[in-house]
Amino acid sequence: MKQVFSETAEYYDKIYSYKDYPGEVRKLRAIISRIVPNALSILDVACGTGMHLVHLVNSFSCQGVDICEKLLEVARNRVPDVPLHHGDMTDFELSQEFDVVLCLFSAIGYVRTLEKARTAIECMARHLRPGGVMIIEPWFTRSTWREHTVHGMFINDPELKIARISTSFTNGNLSIFDLHHLIGTPMGTEHLVEHHELGLFEIDELQKAIDDAGLKAEFDSGGLTGRGLHIGIRMPAT
Repeated sequence: MKQVFSETAEYYDKIYSYKDYPGEVRKLRAIISRIVPNALSILDVACGTGMHLVHLVNSFSCQGVDICEKLLEVARNRVPDVPLHHGDMTDFELSQEFDVVLCLFSAIGYVRTLEKARTAIECMARHLRPGGVMIIEPWFTRSTWREHTVHGMFINDPELKIARISTSFTNGNLSIFDLHHLIGTPMGTEHLVEHHELGLFEIDELQKAIDDAGLKAEFDSGGLTGRGLHIGIRMPAT
Protein backbone atom coordinates (compact mmCIF):
# COMPACT_ATOMS: atom_id res chain seq x y z
CA MET A 1 0.00 0.00 0.00
CA LYS A 2 1.21 3.50 -0.83
CA GLN A 3 1.62 6.24 1.76
CA VAL A 4 -0.75 8.59 -0.04
CA PHE A 5 -1.06 11.13 2.79
CA SER A 6 2.67 11.75 3.36
CA GLU A 7 2.82 15.18 1.73
CA THR A 8 -0.34 16.54 3.34
CA ALA A 9 -0.05 14.86 6.76
CA GLU A 10 0.45 18.13 8.63
CA TYR A 11 -2.85 19.43 7.20
CA TYR A 12 -4.80 16.16 7.52
CA ASP A 13 -6.76 17.06 10.65
CA LYS A 14 -7.65 20.48 9.31
CA ILE A 15 -8.84 19.03 5.99
CA TYR A 16 -10.98 16.40 7.75
CA SER A 17 -12.11 18.66 10.60
CA TYR A 18 -15.72 18.05 9.52
CA LYS A 19 -15.58 14.52 10.95
CA ASP A 20 -17.48 14.01 14.19
CA TYR A 21 -14.98 11.78 15.98
CA PRO A 22 -16.75 11.91 19.39
CA GLY A 23 -20.03 10.94 17.73
CA GLU A 24 -18.40 8.10 15.80
CA VAL A 25 -16.79 6.75 18.96
CA ARG A 26 -20.14 6.84 20.79
CA LYS A 27 -21.56 4.58 18.07
CA LEU A 28 -18.51 2.31 18.30
CA ARG A 29 -18.90 2.06 22.06
CA ALA A 30 -22.52 0.98 21.63
CA ILE A 31 -21.50 -1.83 19.26
CA ILE A 32 -18.61 -2.90 21.48
CA SER A 33 -20.82 -2.88 24.60
CA ARG A 34 -23.39 -5.07 22.86
CA ILE A 35 -20.92 -7.67 21.62
CA VAL A 36 -17.97 -7.48 24.05
CA PRO A 37 -19.32 -5.78 27.20
CA ASN A 38 -16.12 -6.44 29.13
CA ALA A 39 -13.73 -5.31 26.38
CA LEU A 40 -10.43 -3.96 27.67
CA SER A 41 -8.18 -3.64 24.60
CA ILE A 42 -8.48 -2.06 21.15
CA LEU A 43 -6.26 -2.15 18.08
CA ASP A 44 -6.92 0.63 15.57
CA VAL A 45 -5.66 -0.45 12.14
CA ALA A 46 -4.98 2.47 9.78
CA CYS A 47 -5.15 4.73 12.84
CA GLY A 48 -4.00 7.81 10.91
CA THR A 49 -3.44 10.83 13.16
CA GLY A 50 -5.00 9.09 16.16
CA MET A 51 -8.25 11.03 16.33
CA HIS A 52 -10.39 8.00 17.19
CA LEU A 53 -7.80 6.87 19.73
CA VAL A 54 -8.08 10.19 21.58
CA HIS A 55 -11.67 9.31 22.46
CA LEU A 56 -10.96 5.64 23.25
CA VAL A 57 -7.77 5.75 25.27
CA ASN A 58 -9.42 6.73 28.57
CA SER A 59 -11.59 3.60 28.54
CA PHE A 60 -9.44 0.99 26.80
CA SER A 61 -5.85 -0.14 26.48
CA CYS A 62 -5.19 1.01 22.90
CA GLN A 63 -2.64 0.44 20.18
CA GLY A 64 -2.51 1.59 16.57
CA VAL A 65 -1.05 0.57 13.21
CA ASP A 66 -0.58 2.71 10.12
CA ILE A 67 1.49 2.51 6.94
CA CYS A 68 2.17 6.27 6.79
CA GLU A 69 5.01 7.42 9.04
CA LYS A 70 4.03 11.06 8.64
CA LEU A 71 0.54 10.39 9.99
CA LEU A 72 2.04 8.33 12.81
CA GLU A 73 4.25 11.27 13.78
CA VAL A 74 1.13 13.38 14.29
CA ALA A 75 -0.57 10.56 16.21
CA ARG A 76 2.43 10.03 18.49
CA ASN A 77 2.30 13.68 19.52
CA ARG A 78 -1.44 13.43 20.11
CA VAL A 79 -1.51 10.15 22.09
CA PRO A 80 2.08 9.75 23.35
CA ASP A 81 1.25 6.90 25.72
CA VAL A 82 -0.35 4.71 23.03
CA PRO A 83 1.93 2.19 21.27
CA LEU A 84 1.79 2.99 17.56
CA HIS A 85 3.29 0.64 14.99
CA HIS A 86 4.37 1.21 11.41
CA GLY A 87 2.85 -1.53 9.27
CA ASP A 88 0.73 -2.56 6.30
CA MET A 89 -2.74 -3.82 7.19
CA THR A 90 -2.23 -6.86 4.96
CA ASP A 91 0.78 -8.28 6.80
CA PHE A 92 1.46 -6.64 10.18
CA GLU A 93 2.28 -8.91 13.13
CA LEU A 94 2.04 -7.71 16.75
CA SER A 95 2.14 -11.19 18.35
CA GLN A 96 -0.83 -10.40 20.58
CA GLU A 97 -4.62 -10.42 20.50
CA PHE A 98 -7.18 -7.71 21.26
CA ASP A 99 -10.82 -7.58 22.32
CA VAL A 100 -11.59 -5.13 19.51
CA VAL A 101 -9.92 -4.53 16.14
CA LEU A 102 -10.98 -1.42 14.23
CA CYS A 103 -10.35 -0.35 10.63
CA LEU A 104 -12.23 2.90 10.02
CA PHE A 105 -12.69 5.80 7.58
CA SER A 106 -12.83 3.42 4.58
CA ALA A 107 -9.12 2.57 4.87
CA ILE A 108 -9.82 -0.99 3.71
CA GLY A 109 -10.33 0.41 0.19
CA TYR A 110 -6.64 1.30 -0.10
CA VAL A 111 -5.67 -2.38 -0.44
CA ARG A 112 -7.16 -1.99 -3.95
CA THR A 113 -8.00 -5.63 -4.75
CA LEU A 114 -10.43 -8.11 -3.23
CA GLU A 115 -7.60 -10.61 -2.80
CA LYS A 116 -5.67 -8.13 -0.66
CA ALA A 117 -8.83 -7.15 1.22
CA ARG A 118 -9.26 -10.79 2.15
CA THR A 119 -5.60 -10.93 3.25
CA ALA A 120 -6.05 -7.79 5.37
CA ILE A 121 -9.17 -9.20 7.01
CA GLU A 122 -7.36 -12.46 7.78
CA CYS A 123 -4.47 -10.48 9.26
CA MET A 124 -6.77 -8.42 11.47
CA ALA A 125 -8.74 -11.51 12.49
CA ARG A 126 -5.52 -13.18 13.71
CA HIS A 127 -5.16 -10.31 16.19
CA LEU A 128 -8.65 -10.87 17.64
CA ARG A 129 -9.30 -12.74 20.88
CA PRO A 130 -12.06 -15.35 21.16
CA GLY A 131 -15.25 -13.42 21.88
CA GLY A 132 -13.80 -10.27 20.32
CA VAL A 133 -15.16 -8.07 17.54
CA MET A 134 -13.64 -6.66 14.36
CA ILE A 135 -15.28 -3.50 12.97
CA ILE A 136 -14.48 -2.34 9.42
CA GLU A 137 -15.89 0.81 7.81
CA PRO A 138 -16.06 0.17 4.04
CA TRP A 139 -15.47 2.39 1.04
CA PHE A 140 -18.06 2.72 -1.72
CA THR A 141 -19.37 -0.24 -3.69
CA ARG A 142 -19.39 -0.36 -7.48
CA SER A 143 -23.03 0.75 -7.52
CA THR A 144 -22.68 3.65 -5.06
CA TRP A 145 -19.45 5.16 -6.48
CA ARG A 146 -20.30 8.20 -8.64
CA GLU A 147 -17.97 8.51 -11.60
CA HIS A 148 -17.28 11.88 -13.29
CA THR A 149 -18.38 13.94 -10.30
CA VAL A 150 -16.42 17.00 -9.16
CA HIS A 151 -15.74 17.68 -5.49
CA GLY A 152 -14.34 20.67 -3.66
CA MET A 153 -13.70 21.99 -0.18
CA PHE A 154 -12.15 25.14 1.27
CA ILE A 155 -10.43 25.91 4.57
CA ASN A 156 -10.47 29.62 5.39
CA ASP A 157 -8.45 30.21 8.56
CA PRO A 158 -6.64 33.53 9.13
CA GLU A 159 -3.20 32.08 8.33
CA LEU A 160 -4.13 28.94 6.43
CA LYS A 161 -6.13 28.66 3.22
CA ILE A 162 -6.67 25.28 1.57
CA ALA A 163 -8.62 24.68 -1.62
CA ARG A 164 -9.03 21.00 -2.54
CA ILE A 165 -10.56 19.92 -5.85
CA SER A 166 -10.98 16.45 -7.33
CA THR A 167 -12.84 14.57 -10.06
CA SER A 168 -13.96 10.96 -9.63
CA PHE A 169 -13.09 8.24 -12.15
CA THR A 170 -13.37 4.46 -12.40
CA ASN A 171 -11.03 1.83 -13.83
CA GLY A 172 -12.52 -1.63 -13.53
CA ASN A 173 -13.05 -2.25 -9.81
CA LEU A 174 -10.95 0.75 -8.78
CA SER A 175 -12.18 4.19 -7.85
CA ILE A 176 -9.56 6.75 -8.86
CA PHE A 177 -9.17 10.44 -8.07
CA ASP A 178 -6.42 13.03 -7.74
CA LEU A 179 -6.83 15.42 -4.81
CA HIS A 180 -5.37 18.77 -5.88
CA HIS A 181 -4.50 20.90 -2.83
CA LEU A 182 -3.71 24.59 -3.16
CA ILE A 183 -2.28 25.47 0.26
CA GLY A 184 -1.53 29.02 1.33
CA THR A 185 0.34 30.04 4.50
CA PRO A 186 2.25 33.19 5.51
CA MET A 187 5.36 31.43 4.16
CA GLY A 188 3.92 31.00 0.67
CA THR A 189 1.53 28.97 -1.48
CA GLU A 190 2.09 25.44 -2.80
CA HIS A 191 0.25 22.95 -4.96
CA LEU A 192 0.22 19.32 -3.77
CA VAL A 193 -1.44 16.40 -5.55
CA GLU A 194 -2.39 13.08 -3.94
CA HIS A 195 -3.25 10.17 -6.23
CA HIS A 196 -5.82 7.83 -4.67
CA GLU A 197 -6.91 4.40 -5.85
CA LEU A 198 -9.40 2.46 -3.72
CA GLY A 199 -11.02 -0.88 -4.42
CA LEU A 200 -14.79 -0.99 -4.93
CA PHE A 201 -15.90 -4.01 -2.89
CA GLU A 202 -19.47 -5.25 -2.67
CA ILE A 203 -21.02 -5.82 0.75
CA ASP A 204 -21.36 -9.56 0.22
CA GLU A 205 -17.72 -9.83 -0.92
CA LEU A 206 -16.40 -8.44 2.36
CA GLN A 207 -18.97 -10.33 4.41
CA LYS A 208 -17.76 -13.58 2.82
CA ALA A 209 -14.15 -12.59 3.51
CA ILE A 210 -15.02 -12.10 7.17
CA ASP A 211 -16.81 -15.47 7.31
CA ASP A 212 -13.87 -17.16 5.59
CA ALA A 213 -11.52 -15.64 8.20
CA GLY A 214 -13.37 -17.65 10.83
CA LEU A 215 -15.59 -14.87 12.15
CA LYS A 216 -19.36 -14.46 12.29
CA ALA A 217 -20.19 -11.63 9.88
CA GLU A 218 -22.81 -8.94 10.42
CA PHE A 219 -23.50 -5.72 8.49
CA ASP A 220 -24.74 -2.45 9.97
CA SER A 221 -26.19 -0.52 7.03
CA GLY A 222 -26.03 2.87 8.77
CA GLY A 223 -22.62 2.64 10.34
CA LEU A 224 -20.73 5.67 11.55
CA THR A 225 -21.07 7.95 8.52
CA GLY A 226 -23.64 6.31 6.26
CA ARG A 227 -21.24 3.93 4.54
CA GLY A 228 -22.16 1.02 6.80
CA LEU A 229 -20.01 -1.18 9.02
CA HIS A 230 -18.77 -4.73 8.56
CA ILE A 231 -18.74 -6.51 11.89
CA GLY A 232 -16.92 -9.78 12.50
CA ILE A 233 -17.28 -11.68 15.77
CA ARG A 234 -14.82 -14.35 16.83
CA MET A 235 -16.99 -16.78 18.71
CA PRO A 236 -15.78 -17.74 22.20
CA ALA A 237 -13.94 -21.02 22.52
CA THR A 238 -16.19 -23.88 23.62
